[in-house]
Amino acid sequence: MKAVNTLRRAMALTALTWAALPAQAQNTIKIGEINSYKAQPAFLEPYKKGMELAIDEINATGGLMGKKFELITRDDNANPGDAVRVAEELISREKIDVLTGTFLSNTGLAVADFAKQKKAFFLAGEPLTDKLTWQGGNAYTFRLRPGTYMQAAMLVPEAVKLKKKRWAVVYPNYEYGQSAAAAFKTLLKAAQPDVEFVAEQAPPLGKLDAGSVVQALADAKPDAIYNVLFGADLSKFVREGNTRGLFQGREVVSMLTGEPEYLDPLKDETPNGWIVTGYPWSSLNTNEHKVFLQSYQAKFKDYPRLGSVVGYVMIKSVVAGVAKAQSTDSDKLRLAFGGLQVDTPFGKITYRAEDHQSTMGAFVGRTKNDNGKGVMVDARYLDGAQFQPPAAEVKKSRAAD
Repeated sequence: MKAVNTLRRAMALTALTWAALPAQAQNTIKIGEINSYKAQPAFLEPYKKGMELAIDEINATGGLMGKKFELITRDDNANPGDAVRVAEELISREKIDVLTGTFLSNTGLAVADFAKQKKAFFLAGEPLTDKLTWQGGNAYTFRLRPGTYMQAAMLVPEAVKLKKKRWAVVYPNYEYGQSAAAAFKTLLKAAQPDVEFVAEQAPPLGKLDAGSVVQALADAKPDAIYNVLFGADLSKFVREGNTRGLFQGREVVSMLTGEPEYLDPLKDETPNGWIVTGYPWSSLNTNEHKVFLQSYQAKFKDYPRLGSVVGYVMIKSVVAGVAKAQSTDSDKLRLAFGGLQVDTPFGKITYRAEDHQSTMGAFVGRTKNDNGKGVMVDARYLDGAQFQPPAAEVKKSRAAD
């Protein structure tokens, strides 16, 4: 009998131990994040640091609802199929609470469709295609950064001031580039009806034949150029354009080029006077940005890139959404994100209930070659809320939620 009692006590102790495991696991809120880390390190290495800073800050205050936050990242190999596979693994194996991330627009759309099918909340930090929140928007997907329409709408007034009639366009031939080119052409034509688009070059992403592209643009003899290339493609384009004199006597309007992750590598090849969207981190003097800058530099001994801000604000948005919902349930989260306000290094933003797009804005200014270093000057922040289509127009374009 004594042996039987001992066995029963052992079995009871084992049962209690196993019962305690789920409770222990529930002491964390897991954020699953997918991105193209190997393919786009210039943006995503600082982005990951921004996320880590935000996680550290919230956990240092005790977390939320008695739980600490845990960040689990996975690489999608810049491939939509891999992105969906990794999203499934994060949910089924890692048991994440919130799905976030993606950089490339095609991977972002793939994960957004996955979220729709699985009814899983998804916060996209970076993909810029307008299909993410408008034409292909769904009830479970929200986006942080201003998309291609919004950034084009910020640049077009500056383009109109140039009073140039003949324009050439160059962009990477995938979802982001196509969306960015289409938005600019539509908005510029509406603002300046006599404009002509005399050349269009759309090389594959990461496979730019700079010589042939630059020559084709030069042969068209445009008055001005609209560029959407970024990363290594941008560097090749600028180098070849400088060599062949493409930019001499021509205005260039360029999306993203003022972001440090793309401007820094140009160094002494940085062109002067391009009109760009970007992030002039060293000249921002608002209190919100000063606090972020000091914290970031203290932790990483480096200056932030725009990716740093995006990663930081994305995590802060998740925390604010969970706090409002008092839950990580996807349906409660998506309802909480409608109208959600979040404090950021650029000021307060709101996630619009109509289209799930945040009102985060962008800086518009010009490039300058400052003693061999590319910087952004004459920059001003444009509130994203002023550059979004009316809610009624968005409602027509969105798929049924």
